[in-house]
Amino acid sequence: MARNKKIIEEEIIPAPVEQQPITETLEKNYMPYAMSVIISRAIPEIDGLKPAHRKLLYTMYKMGLLGGKLTKSANVVGQTMKLNPHGDSAIYETMVRLTQGNQSLLHPLVESQGNFGKQYSRDMAYAASRYTEVRLDPICQEFFGDINKNTVKFVDNYDGELQEPTLLPVAFPNIIVNPNQGIAVGMASNICSFNLREVCEATIAYMENPDADIIDVMPAPDFPLGASLLYDKKQMREIYETGRGSFKLRAVYEYDKTNNCIEIKEIPYTTTIEAILGKVMELIKSNKIKEISDARDETGLDGFKLTFDLKRGVDPDALMLKLFKMTPLEDIFSCNFNVLINNTPMVLGIKGILNEWVKFRMQCIKNALKYDIDRKSEKLHLLMGLKKILLDIDKAISIIRHTELDQDVVPNLMSGFEIDKSQAEYVAEIKLRNLNKEYILNRTSEIEKLIDDIDELNRVLASDKEVKKLIASQLSVIAKKYGKDRHTQLISNDKVEEYHEENFIDDYALTLFVTRDGYAKKVSAVSLRSTTSEHKLKENDAIVQTIETTNKSEILFFTNKCAVYKAHLFDIPDSKVSSLGEYLPSLLGMENDEKVLYTVVTTDYSGLILFGFENGKMAKIELSCYATKSNRKRLINAFSDKSPVCGILWLPEETQIVSFADNNKVLAVDTAVIPLKSTKSTQGVQVMKLTRKGAKMTRLLTAYDSQMTDIKHYLAKNIPAAGSFLRSDDIPDNQLSMF
Repeated sequence: MARNKKIIEEEIIPAPVEQQPITETLEKNYMPYAMSVIISRAIPEIDGLKPAHRKLLYTMYKMGLLGGKLTKSANVVGQTMKLNPHGDSAIYETMVRLTQGNQSLLHPLVESQGNFGKQYSRDMAYAASRYTEVRLDPICQEFFGDINKNTVKFVDNYDGELQEPTLLPVAFPNIIVNPNQGIAVGMASNICSFNLREVCEATIAYMENPDADIIDVMPAPDFPLGASLLYDKKQMREIYETGRGSFKLRAVYEYDKTNNCIEIKEIPYTTTIEAILGKVMELIKSNKIKEISDARDETGLDGFKLTFDLKRGVDPDALMLKLFKMTPLEDIFSCNFNVLINNTPMVLGIKGILNEWVKFRMQCIKNALKYDIDRKSEKLHLLMGLKKILLDIDKAISIIRHTELDQDVVPNLMSGFEIDKSQAEYVAEIKLRNLNKEYILNRTSEIEKLIDDIDELNRVLASDKEVKKLIASQLSVIAKKYGKDRHTQLISNDKVEEYHEENFIDDYALTLFVTRDGYAKKVSAVSLRSTTSEHKLKENDAIVQTIETTNKSEILFFTNKCAVYKAHLFDIPDSKVSSLGEYLPSLLGMENDEKVLYTVVTTDYSGLILFGFENGKMAKIELSCYATKSNRKRLINAFSDKSPVCGILWLPEETQIVSFADNNKVLAVDTAVIPLKSTKSTQGVQVMKLTRKGAKMTRLLTAYDSQMTDIKHYLAKNIPAAGSFLRSDDIPDNQLSMF
């Protein structure tokens, strides 16, 4: 029994773990996965397709769905799994995006019947594959032209049973005609779509002159959902040159005066109905948009439509400016033209993409030309042998008739007419009824045409210029055959009216009350005049600041964490004297132990801000140092943390201030003698000498607020100074500590 127990214990002892350097682990395990995602899944290649798209389209082509009848999507999905073993749902999702029903592409590649969802809807689910039907769109003729002429390389599928193309010989730059997005490992791609007609013209212009300014021919992207593009030529040129950048898209709307509603007809490609309605309803509930009484989706058989019912007297254009600013009705498209070129990801500008596509297309055409030359040369060679038979048909018949063994027919014809094996086999396969002069003359009459055709093909093949002419000719035909007018209209940035919130805010006089415990009351002047109530405050709380201002002012809250929180007064709800007001830590999102020390209200960031520290130093800086171009709500390092702050004052101009120490000393100085600093976190300069060890400055007030009867007694002309002891006559009846 003990022996068995020992054996069991030995068996469950884990084997020692073999250590492996992390670099080796990454190289062996992670890198193959990363490369597979980049090359075989997420990044499009020069034909504008990812492998999943290519496998699906090629399967449909082999099924005869180019010009054929519609077939069930489930049938296509099942056949595609012979090339793409990633599951039926993944294949069907790929197909959905390629259909005209989904409206994801400027030029859909799949004709569809049934519900395929919509690009502009997140929640509109597509029907199951057994209910929908598909076939290839006629434009796919330009994807598969001459594919059987060795134009592109074919490789084995995953099990070696079939062959599939590595690329499709697309006859136009599909890479920039249809939008494409992919997220790989460590990189991504986001290519916007351009108008087919403009792309073809730009490609022709580029082939004629690589230095041509193609932005004149192809000014900007074009999207299947339309909308308006806020156009900045300089910004667009940078995108064209670098392959990176961004631009804004705006929804297109109409105002229905009869029903007093706004109808959204087109939205940015990057957003959805649900995102827009969700944001609008959120703004309505938070009382940030008061002009809309109802918002709903009225998309139906007549097309896309979002409707906003307006309240009486609302300016629709002003409201739309506000909605553009606050909702996805105006959205940003970020470009990242990352393309796989010979299995290498490259971020290319438009000319770079066109250059690579032209090289790819030229190679496809040259491969097709070589194929035609080989086939015609082979046919010519056979006909030349047939021509020799014409000289003596009876001899050919005699050779075949008098040959005893079937296997000797070809060798006997070769020796009898001095032709090679392939020519002899061709003659031997001719039916007896065709061994007549008329048949042979008809066939050999093609020889001269074949010679001319081969010479012409060789001439084109030898000249890149001729090949480019052929490409340009094809592009012109494609542009005329499939070209459409622009969906997305361009609006110059100079003509775009931006929303500025302060222009739409009611401005009125008000008084702001700030309490010691961190409550703020914004009370309008009208409400303040009409009230007879006393201020409602928490127990042991008191008002420490009373500021008269207007609703469009900005407000700065300095806290004990050396931070300043910025807000607009119009963002703070109106209060009444009889209410507690807004709790600032919650309103501003402050930390748990953070509290407001001082509040400044300003409209233009004029004046000075003075900080007094317990070590007797003071720092004077301009309030404009806290002005920021962006809407940052919290600024750190707003003042020095080297010594605890004991007082903060906003001064509209230089004035006299009074500082108090806990050793009963008082010092008055003119702020003009305190040097102005440019750094917010400066420690300042020594102003009050603290003669007793352990003494500290406790308060900082303006001369007016200090209620001193004889300020000159404490006034020092130079700093630092120790100040004078506080006289009993100057002790105010009620002095509240700031903090």
